[in-house]
Amino acid sequence: MGRGVKALIAILVILIIVAGGILAYKIIQERNSKETSQEESNEIIAPQIEEVKQVQIFNGNDRPIAVMIDNHSGAWPQAGLNQAYMVYEIIVEGGETRLMALFKGVDVDKIGPVRSARHYFIDYAMENDAIYTHFGESPQADSDIKRYSIDEIDGIAEDGTTFWRVKDKAAPHNAVTSMEKLKQSAKNKKYQMTSNKESVLNYTTDEINLEEGQSAITVTIPHSQLQTVRYEYDEENKVYKRYARNKAQTDWDTGDVVTTKNIIITFCDNYTLTDKENKGRQGLKNIGTFDGYYITNGRAIKIKCIKSARDEQTVYQTLDGNEIEVNDGNTFVNICPISADVTIEGLEEEQTQTNTVSTNN
Repeated sequence: MGRGVKALIAILVILIIVAGGILAYKIIQERNSKETSQEESNEIIAPQIEEVKQVQIFNGNDRPIAVMIDNHSGAWPQAGLNQAYMVYEIIVEGGETRLMALFKGVDVDKIGPVRSARHYFIDYAMENDAIYTHFGESPQADSDIKRYSIDEIDGIAEDGTTFWRVKDKAAPHNAVTSMEKLKQSAKNKKYQMTSNKESVLNYTTDEINLEEGQSAITVTIPHSQLQTVRYEYDEENKVYKRYARNKAQTDWDTGDVVTTKNIIITFCDNYTLTDKENKGRQGLKNIGTFDGYYITNGRAIKIKCIKSARDEQTVYQTLDGNEIEVNDGNTFVNICPISADVTIEGLEEEQTQTNTVSTNN
């Protein structure tokens, strides 16, 4: 083989090697490009997982337990009100008010003092699908508990372990209980312990500030000549501190002031019953549409409170007919007479508009 042929073969070999190298380089580059593009594509189309906020005050499927709380001056201070998700306050005989505290998914070591049932409180236990706890009852309440087949825990009928009497208060203002004891009693009675009923209030995790409303720094609610409730706004903690009989209401054990995130006022009349006992017990005209207020975060709006039947949930609406959204937090529902001269005092710059609010509209 001549030198020319050998040189030609050598050149061809070199060219083949170079071409193979170039081809291999292109293949590798193309593969890397595809992988990079795929990674970028994955990053673009990958869904952004956001944390879903859940309402905390009304969560889980534990069935609520409602407890009648004594609000006589001899019962103060009370235990457990700050752990309740809702508290209803309504007039009873003599111009006193009584409280019904609702608990769900919480452990509370001491609740009370527990007092006797009144029949119109049963309406609000039913609309919350709550087990109704009391210590004795009026004849009307006894009749309605049977009529509506209410799941109840009555301290008078218990075996002596569910409730106990304390020594630092005088009877009848000294009967207390706990969530553990109440749950055990309910299980012993074979009551349903879970509930899928939706909350009465339309809670939202987004902060509601009622910008269209009026300033509400101090709210005064005279339920009667005997019982006037006042709420003072704590701007730092965004809650209302509760006062009655010109004193701060505090927790029995911790000494903490009783506070609430939300206040609902409903104006509907009570009346005196004519019965054989003649004790001045009250009735409540609470079926229908009533004026009211929703108050939170230092502001208030007028609302409509609609209850179509005793066992139906109350619907709270804005004046244009939309269900109100309520801040995720505890709520005091004050049900007071239509004639109650409720006052809502605001910031100084708004005082001329919001100092006194007429409820007789």
